[in-house]
Amino acid sequence: MQATSQREQRSLFGEILDWMLAPLLLLWPMSVALTWLVAQSIANRPFDRALAETARTIARQVIVERETAGQRSRVRLRLPEVANEVLRSDEADRVFFQVLGARGEYIAGDRELPVPDEPAAPAQELRYRDDDVQSDAVRVAYVWLPSTGIPGEVPPLVQVAETLDKRSRLATEIIKGVIVPQFVVLPLAVLLVWFALARGIKPLNELQQRIRRRESHDLSPLQERDVPEEVAPLVGAINELLGRLDHSIGAQKHFLADAAHQLKTPLAGLRMQAELAQREIDAGEQDPKALKRSLQQIAHASQRAAHMVNQLLAMARAEDKESAARGKQEVNLARLARETVRDFVPRALENRIDLGYEGPEEGQALHGRLAGQPLLIRELIRNLVDNALQYTPAGGSVTVRVMDDPFGQVIVLQVEDTGPGIPQAERELVFRPFYRALGTNVDGSGLGLAIVREIVQQHGAEVAIGDARNRAGAAPVGSGPGALFTVRFPLARRDETVADGASAPSSPRPDDQPGGLAAPARR
Repeated sequence: MQATSQREQRSLFGEILDWMLAPLLLLWPMSVALTWLVAQSIANRPFDRALAETARTIARQVIVERETAGQRSRVRLRLPEVANEVLRSDEADRVFFQVLGARGEYIAGDRELPVPDEPAAPAQELRYRDDDVQSDAVRVAYVWLPSTGIPGEVPPLVQVAETLDKRSRLATEIIKGVIVPQFVVLPLAVLLVWFALARGIKPLNELQQRIRRRESHDLSPLQERDVPEEVAPLVGAINELLGRLDHSIGAQKHFLADAAHQLKTPLAGLRMQAELAQREIDAGEQDPKALKRSLQQIAHASQRAAHMVNQLLAMARAEDKESAARGKQEVNLARLARETVRDFVPRALENRIDLGYEGPEEGQALHGRLAGQPLLIRELIRNLVDNALQYTPAGGSVTVRVMDDPFGQVIVLQVEDTGPGIPQAERELVFRPFYRALGTNVDGSGLGLAIVREIVQQHGAEVAIGDARNRAGAAPVGSGPGALFTVRFPLARRDETVADGASAPSSPRPDDQPGGLAAPARR
């Protein structure tokens, strides 16, 4: 289904909100874990200090005496009963202590307290370890007393242990004090982020409303000073698009106005001649010559109108960039040029103009490949030849030339005539729609060269105008400088895939010219 196949439209608000809240929700469990570890460290620190002080206090009550013989020592604990009761008076945790003698014998305290696995450390150095007593986890602080120096004896050991209930409670209280407020702050932070984000994208909504309130014909630029700095490039791009649309629509309006004006003349002549013929028939004047003249004028006016319509359609087809890009195939430029010359031979003979072709013949091929639209390129050649025939006087000549330019990586098409030529100042103007060179009375639509320029641009080619007389012997003595139109088509790239254009259908013959005659070829 079309609804499911289309990609779901994304929300900029939702995407930004996700990117802001997702890290926050991801970091929150990590924050809880780190808080737990920090709380454990904070909770252990004061109890470890108290445990160490108890161990040092008991160690100060240990008395090490050398016996009379001097071969062994005796360790005694001078701990009052009141102190022993104080050690056992903790209501939350159980406290254990142990004193071991110089030979590892039990002196006082709790026998079940494990002995450390490590060797004796320097005297009076307090150490900590975690252990188990009667299946209860305990924290142990222990210290070795100075050695007696008697062989076979070890330093006496004093160690104090305490269960972890108070530590766990303190750590839990710390966790609660830190985490519980977060359960209130986190939703509030989400709401504040939501509100801030909604307020941050509010200028986009205002910009949308400003665009929606515009009239369809209003293509003036949007004000960039009223939008945030981050949105200014988007507004600038929209303004550039509006400017291009305004220019394009203006050009279309101008083109339509010129087209309507140009069509008005042949249609008015057609109507006038028809009314004149009708008036003569109604008046009973049966002058065959006058009636024939009116019919000829009607035919000529209708032919001009049809030619104008065909040119407008060709102009619209040439401006269709998408279809031009889709319809690219390999084009045989020499074959199109030969066929076009054949189509115009009858007209050239009628006007006593020598029309010829120079280039590869049947069976011969150019070295490079040309990729394009055959119909458009044929239209380009037709307009150039038609323009040359219109401006070339009787007795003159028109030459269509196709050749390779391996150094320039192009294929060259030239159409040369011996007409009056085109002044340097007007060579750019003649490519505008409906423009006609000054001082000429040639009947035409003024669209031919505009179509040529559009097709040239569609194919990435170049067109230039020069004087034909600049080429040796190009124009007969006594005629004008002549015009030389040169179109340079870029060769198709090696990696560019194009369809075979050998069997491409030919465009229709010109409306006013029958085809089928061969064109004389010049060598």
